Amino acid sequence: MIRIFKIFCFLSLFVITPIIGQSTPSTLDEHFVDIIDNSNRYQDYKVVKRYKIDRLQKNVNDTIGELKATINSLESTVGSLETELSQSRESLAKTNDTLKSSKTAENNMSLFGIQTTKGAYNTIMWSVIGALLALLLFFIYRFKNSNTITKDAQDRLSEIEGEFEGHRSRSLEREQQIRRKLQDEINKNKKAT
Repeated sequence: MIRIFKIFCFLSLFVITPIIGQSTPSTLDEHFVDIIDNSNRYQDYKVVKRYKIDRLQKNVNDTIGELKATINSLESTVGSLETELSQSRESLAKTNDTLKSSKTAENNMSLFGIQTTKGAYNTIMWSVIGALLALLLFFIYRFKNSNTITKDAQDRLSEIEGEFEGHRSRSLEREQQIRRKLQDEINKNKKAT
């Protein structure tokens, strides 16, 4: 009996909850104090009435049952929260992967089937544009230079053709004059003979 009493005292130190159906004591600790104070003394021992111990045992068992139910409820809540946390972590990892691939896609471009960064793409494109512009300027210079040479050649050709025409007409006139003189000489020789 004393042994049971010691066990109940030990439990009262760790479990303090309201006792259902008690009018005066409201916690297990108060219930133990009430039993000890209201028990009778028998030499060095205190005598506790059986119905009080039974009621205390029932209250302790009820409290333990409630605590177990609360623990089970909390464990299931913790389990569901851990599941939600795991799902949230997976979702966060997927979102981070999607964000990383989106940033990579945003910062990269495909040039002739090769993935390049925007900076490299801009450098290549401006280099191509610069080279094409340099070629254009070079061809414009060559065209103008060729055009100038062609105009000079055409001007010289026109000049030479003009000189040639002048020379030809003078040659033709001289030839005609020489033929007339020859004809006059032939005619004179015919008359003189």
